[in-house]
Amino acid sequence: MPDGKLGVMRVGVCQTPEILGDVPRALGIVREFAEQADGVDLLVFPECFLQGYTVTAEHVKQFARPADLRLDLRPAIVLGMIERRGDRFYNTAAVVRGGRTVGAYRKTFLTPGEHVFTAGTDYPTFACAGVRFGINICFDAQYPHAAAAVAAQNATLLVHPAQNMMRRDNAYRWQDRHNELRRKRVRETGLWMASADVTGERGHTHLGLGPTCIINPAGEVVAEVPRGTVGLAVHDIT
Repeated sequence: MPDGKLGVMRVGVCQTPEILGDVPRALGIVREFAEQADGVDLLVFPECFLQGYTVTAEHVKQFARPADLRLDLRPAIVLGMIERRGDRFYNTAAVVRGGRTVGAYRKTFLTPGEHVFTAGTDYPTFACAGVRFGINICFDAQYPHAAAAVAAQNATLLVHPAQNMMRRDNAYRWQDRHNELRRKRVRETGLWMASADVTGERGHTHLGLGPTCIINPAGEVVAEVPRGTVGLAVHDIT
């Protein structure tokens, strides 16, 4: 990817249904969003979307795969996935452009329930349409250091795959707090943020409401998918 911070990038954030253990179906949804994202340069999907966010050892070991994805799609893609590297597993966001993986970010701040994963240590940045971006994943937003590490590399945009399928009471309690945290990170760093999340229900106990949105450096939501619906929000980043 060419270096730079001078362009205009159209970014799209995808609020998807939760797919668990069905990679072909997940890839089909990626393709559907890409086909409707006319003019979008970078398309963002939720945390672990490819195989589904279930962090049991059984699920991770069964569905983990290397991050060498092949996707013949026009926009660049940031795709959350469960990655296998040797005998270790990572909560990863792969960056796919020109049909192949060109890099990846591995979640550095893991929740107590994510002990099956190894924490990443690096904050790589990438460029698309002349705009440099880095990635934090979901719980990373709790920590100022994760966003600051991206901003320190002359980035403009922080891409934020998330997965907030929660127990129903927590989903309602947290639905506004997610963006409160995100606003803190962009105001501290001066970055834009593009965050993608899941929606829908997992059985009778869990609910995903999002939010999936794009936030400007002043902390204002400038594009958002309505809570609890599948859809795409798009905005230009400069």
